[in-house]
Amino acid sequence: MERLCGPELPFWVANQTLHTDSPDLPECFQLSVLSWLPCVYLWLACPPYIFYVQRNNMGYIMMSVLNRVKTVFALLLWIVCWADLFGTFHELHQGDTRPPIYFLTPLVVGITMLLATFLIQFERLRGVQSSGILFIFWFLSVLCAIVPFRSKILQAKVRSRDVVLGLRFITFYIYFSLVVSQLILCCFSEKPPLFSNVDTDPNPCPQSTAGFLSTMTFWWFTSMAIKGYKNPLEAKDLWSLNKRDSSEEVVPKLLREWDLEQIKDRSTQALYSKPPPAGESNHVGGENSPEEVEVLLSKKRTPKKPSFLRSLIKAFGPYFLIGSAFKLLQDLITFVNPQLLSLLISFTKQKEAPTWWGYALAFLMFFTAFLQTLILHQHFQYCFVTGMRLRTAIIGAIYRKSLIITNAAKRTSTVGEIVNLMSVDAQRFMDLTTFLNMLWSAPLQIILALYFLWQNLGPSVLAGVAVMILLIPLNAAIAVRTRAYQVEQMQYKDARIKLMNEILNGIKVLKLYAWENSFKEKVLEIRQKELNVLRKTAYLGALSTMAWTSAPFLVALMTFAVYVTVDKNNILDAEKAFVSLSLFNILRFPLNMLPQVISSVVQASVSLKRIQDFLSHEELDPESVDRNNTATGKHGCNSSVTVVNGKFTWAKQDPPALHNINLMVPQGSLLAVVGHVGCGKSSLVSALLGEMEKLEGQISIRVHLHSIHLYSPKIDWWLNWSRLNFRKYRSCLEACALTPDLEVLPGGDLTEIGEKGINLSGGQRQRVSLARALYNEADVYLLDDPLSAVDSHVAKHIFDHVIGPEGVLQGKTRILVTHGISFLPQVDNIMVMVEGRVSEMGSYQELLQQNGAFAEFLRNYSLEDIIEDEATGTTICYYSRGIQNSLRSLDLLIFSSTCLSGDVCAARGSTLSLTQRRNYPRWRNLSRQRPLRQVKSKVFWEYAKAVGPLLTLFICFLYGCQSAAAIGANIWLSQWTNDAAQNMTQENVSMRVGVYAALGITQGILVMVSSFTLAMGNIGAARKLHYALLDNKFHTPQSFFDTTPIGRVINRFSKDIYVIDEALPSTVLMFLGTFFSSLSTMIVIVASTPIFAVVIAPLTFIYVFVQRFYVATSRQLKRLESVTRSPIYSHFSETVTGSSVIRAYGRHDAFVLMSDMKVDDNQKSYYPGIVANRWLGVRIEFIGNCIVLFAALFAVIGKDKLNPGLVGLSVSYALLVTMSLNWMVRMTSDLESNIVAVERVKEYSETKIEAPWEVEDKKPSPDWPSQGKVEFLDYSVRYREGLDLVLKNLTLSVVGGEKIGIVGRTGAGKSSMTLCLFRLLEAAGGEITIDGVKISEIGLHDLRSKLTIIPQEPVLFSGSLRMNLDPFEKYNDGEVWKALELSHLNKFVSNQPAKLELECSEGGENLSVGQRQLVCLARALLRKTRILILDEATAAIDLETDDLIQSTIRTQFEDCTVFTIAHRLNTIMDYTRVLVLDKGQVAEFDTPSKLLSKRGIFYGMAKDAGLTQ
Repeated sequence: MERLCGPELPFWVANQTLHTDSPDLPECFQLSVLSWLPCVYLWLACPPYIFYVQRNNMGYIMMSVLNRVKTVFALLLWIVCWADLFGTFHELHQGDTRPPIYFLTPLVVGITMLLATFLIQFERLRGVQSSGILFIFWFLSVLCAIVPFRSKILQAKVRSRDVVLGLRFITFYIYFSLVVSQLILCCFSEKPPLFSNVDTDPNPCPQSTAGFLSTMTFWWFTSMAIKGYKNPLEAKDLWSLNKRDSSEEVVPKLLREWDLEQIKDRSTQALYSKPPPAGESNHVGGENSPEEVEVLLSKKRTPKKPSFLRSLIKAFGPYFLIGSAFKLLQDLITFVNPQLLSLLISFTKQKEAPTWWGYALAFLMFFTAFLQTLILHQHFQYCFVTGMRLRTAIIGAIYRKSLIITNAAKRTSTVGEIVNLMSVDAQRFMDLTTFLNMLWSAPLQIILALYFLWQNLGPSVLAGVAVMILLIPLNAAIAVRTRAYQVEQMQYKDARIKLMNEILNGIKVLKLYAWENSFKEKVLEIRQKELNVLRKTAYLGALSTMAWTSAPFLVALMTFAVYVTVDKNNILDAEKAFVSLSLFNILRFPLNMLPQVISSVVQASVSLKRIQDFLSHEELDPESVDRNNTATGKHGCNSSVTVVNGKFTWAKQDPPALHNINLMVPQGSLLAVVGHVGCGKSSLVSALLGEMEKLEGQISIRVHLHSIHLYSPKIDWWLNWSRLNFRKYRSCLEACALTPDLEVLPGGDLTEIGEKGINLSGGQRQRVSLARALYNEADVYLLDDPLSAVDSHVAKHIFDHVIGPEGVLQGKTRILVTHGISFLPQVDNIMVMVEGRVSEMGSYQELLQQNGAFAEFLRNYSLEDIIEDEATGTTICYYSRGIQNSLRSLDLLIFSSTCLSGDVCAARGSTLSLTQRRNYPRWRNLSRQRPLRQVKSKVFWEYAKAVGPLLTLFICFLYGCQSAAAIGANIWLSQWTNDAAQNMTQENVSMRVGVYAALGITQGILVMVSSFTLAMGNIGAARKLHYALLDNKFHTPQSFFDTTPIGRVINRFSKDIYVIDEALPSTVLMFLGTFFSSLSTMIVIVASTPIFAVVIAPLTFIYVFVQRFYVATSRQLKRLESVTRSPIYSHFSETVTGSSVIRAYGRHDAFVLMSDMKVDDNQKSYYPGIVANRWLGVRIEFIGNCIVLFAALFAVIGKDKLNPGLVGLSVSYALLVTMSLNWMVRMTSDLESNIVAVERVKEYSETKIEAPWEVEDKKPSPDWPSQGKVEFLDYSVRYREGLDLVLKNLTLSVVGGEKIGIVGRTGAGKSSMTLCLFRLLEAAGGEITIDGVKISEIGLHDLRSKLTIIPQEPVLFSGSLRMNLDPFEKYNDGEVWKALELSHLNKFVSNQPAKLELECSEGGENLSVGQRQLVCLARALLRKTRILILDEATAAIDLETDDLIQSTIRTQFEDCTVFTIAHRLNTIMDYTRVLVLDKGQVAEFDTPSKLLSKRGIFYGMAKDAGLTQ
């Protein structure tokens, strides 16, 4: 330095700088270090920055006033520097030699200013709106110019006459003012680049236009925080997603990398699997031939599978690394504050030290803490955004894959599993990215902390480290056990939810059979196990909380104890004690995080493997069906569908489902496919669509692109079509007989279709779906049993108007799978299938003449039957197959949010304006809106009541005690360190250590007791709340379940109960912990420096202010996020289940786009949620940093009165408070979010309940009803309050033992009448008596257990077959077998290895629809009550089984009263009487023969069915 500055300008003078009350830096230091520092920074930062900006070109910004001013000022600065340089040359010319530094510095600074000018323009041309690099440069320049600024003024006082000094003086002040101006200008950001999407976006995210300062402090988010505080946020208030985070950018990026991986994989596999040339011996003269070497090589180097991880790293790694760089910086800055604390304590000891030291230290502490805050939150921001992109990309990739996987792959991954991949596994990646950097950062922090501790206390540190290392296995063991318990608890939870799902889906059946108690016991049994596991988890949780709280204390205790006992000369003074404490506190975080991060990594690796396996599944071959227009070939030129020697299977490893299929359907003809249940009719339809694996043969379909239309009644799938052709739409409705139905529906064709099409009857659902296929014109129609669920006259209408030779579809090629025999004479060709083969094919007449299986089949059913059997058929056998195996779990068979006419197809266009149309269909969703304002204190009180009010107070008391113990221990430590000052260290070491240990251990025990008590209280509350909910739901009337989507009720049992079980307790625990720790910090600081109390009020005000803004906004963002999350998964499960339909309609891209939009909508509310946390963090930590500043400042001001121990105590407490404050706000927010679960569960525990199950004083006699006489007296009923009457003033009397048939058109009130007997619908007027007992006066169970129904939809529950027949185990095995024999199931059951213990899967999936119906019959035979009700019980069975059932009912229920709701009139022709209902009133009631002779409604129906001439 002497060569640069010369001998007369020293570089450093200690007396002039440190040891004086008016410090100043030497001129040489000012000219070298202070001037060069900003320049060095800019030159170092420039190359990587220019490279980065060049890569990410944002566009071009117009030259603005701001930009011009900046450029001019930068050039002026350059000129000022040159002026300075020329001044020096002028002096040289005058003969006044100056040291080289005077030439060098202006030169360096001047060139740097030119670089800055270049950067200003370069950034403008590359679209950078606000420059962080330049901001830091100007900031450093101003900072470094402050010292010369002061010393120049001091110099001027001394040497006021010097002219050259005057020139330097002037240039410096011009320089200083220009640099300050540049800094101020740098705070403003430029306009967005030309043609950027900010201009076109209606609600762009302000982040893209935010300046550097705003970005660092997240100031740009403030507008959202204010908006959320004033009014509840809605979806329209959210900013649109940054382009770079949206699906359209993120998903293709990942898919590109993944495709590259797969291509690489295929090429390596091809390389390694070259077979040796045939016929060549591999042993030639004992040498290894080249082929053998190749084989050996391939054994060593097995080809790697394509790595999904590598794709993720390539796609998202670089962005993530920026976050890692921030983390590294933050880790290094963390260790500055303990060093400053040590200096501060030593400063308070030196009485003669200059006061400015203290102030400088206080402000330095504040500054480093603030810098640390900014850097840490930038790191989090980068990590969270990476996580968000990962999730978007993974969901997108999985969705795209799920649309094209084969059926074999679908079997290994059910819908539930794939939804799990999207929700759970993608989420795991997202959570991991936040803490992934801890893998290298935690070891780094631990090493640094130990290094500083060693410097402070020497080898004694090892004692503390030993304690830490011993605690690691304890924590690990606790974690492993907790993990095991969690898995166990998840299993119970899954079992409980699965059972609840079945109960709610079959609640009607439970009510009809009076089985509620049995199932309630089953649920409570599982719940009890679940709570037992929760209790064990709570024991462990209490232990680990204790370990986590006591660890730093134990470590400190061991270290200090060893330190003072090892060597007499070791004195524990305040500096050593408190600096070590703050280092131990830093250590605490990485030590606790590391095991968690490692376990997250393990979890994520499992998820990674699952996702990778799924994405590597085989895909359907789009080429398996030849769809060219020219598919005429040698097989005749006009056949529209041709299959030659086709052999198909559902999965490669399965036996083929269809063998040797040869089929030619001439263009424009109608082919009927018939056969028994399970013979492969639906499989054939799937094969034609390319949904099955083709083993051999070829299929060609001659169509225009994508105009092959599958129509399958059970996938009544609503796709929305735009551009409505009104006339065509009307004619489709007419043809499908939907016009009369639309008149009945409340909103006409704008009625919103509910979940699973709940507000349509089975027949309406099928017809809506058929109308959709009709509206979308195609060349080939594949119709899979569309007539199974409609009444006979409707079936006839549809056949005549749509499918038949005269129908709308004439001239199109139609393949119709059917069971309806009556239509067969009118079709062109019939194909008879038996066990997956074509047994016969030809026209109706040809087949009759061939006299084969088909003719036999027809003969069994007399002509009368044939003509009558219009609408029978089976609800296709898709269910029992892999392709649609998940249909039952599907929530929305019909999109629940669309109008019958599709979103845009409001067919009432003539009468409804567009706005009316938009607003119309929303009526269904109004019930869901919830109050969005602050959570009411009443809910907290409800929860406290569930925990127990006294217990709640006791828990708070325990927390207070534990904080008191902690403060006590630390005050004792500060007293102990003061011994050093009075030189009485040795006398009472053992006493000091003993009391310190006692206080600390007391605190540990109190922590354990309090967290354990808290957990017990929480579990008690969880039990009470769940029991109340369950009990209420079993007593809820049926009408509630008809109007509430099941998903909403299930949500209460799954999500909300989970929150009450697990999330809420941990939130309460953290909240109490942070609250008391923040409180104790304040108490300690105020106790040591009372003046601090003055600052508390304003800081608390700011704190509460920020917290209110944050909590309000964050809670609503969370709400919006969860509201937008479920559509992703529901849309997804719908899509997977209906993927065959999507492919058939060729709507693949539209659905991918829809899914992407749903994901982006979700991320739109998730992203502000992340930023809200950063925004809060920066502000709250700023308050924490102010607390540190004031604690240090007041310690400096009062240093004469304070001892070093107290200073150490108050400042080390202040350094800790930031964390507590930050967490306390988060926990307040979480607590408010989670307590809502209590409110929601409470709301559903208090819904209206039905009549009591048993009325003690009105119990009927045990043998009631002995005759079975039923009377309706002036009986009326409605479904719910406010709706019209369904049955109006019904009066009729049925004598015991009569057989009554009930008929009438859809909606005449047939089913309602039977529900009234069970009191599922309560009377609106009149009454029903059975054997003289008024049924409205007795208990529901007493009534329902004495009636039997065989319902329309056979509902089975998962469990053994025996449980399904007899859940209360009232009957012995003999009786059960007898019932099975009579219901013709005994053969099937006795062939099963498990016999009666045969496991039925959820909804009875593993039995065919027919078998399920027979199980319901067996239930009825087992109960054998005097009154039996059959509700269209045989709609799903082929004719033979139907006959068996009818004969069983005739013989077994001979002396019972039987009511049958019939679709097939021939089943009731021999009944005693027939009741014809019309619009809820008795139209006719007499014997069948009399009714026929009357020629009324019944006669008309019989005539339609061809039963009379």
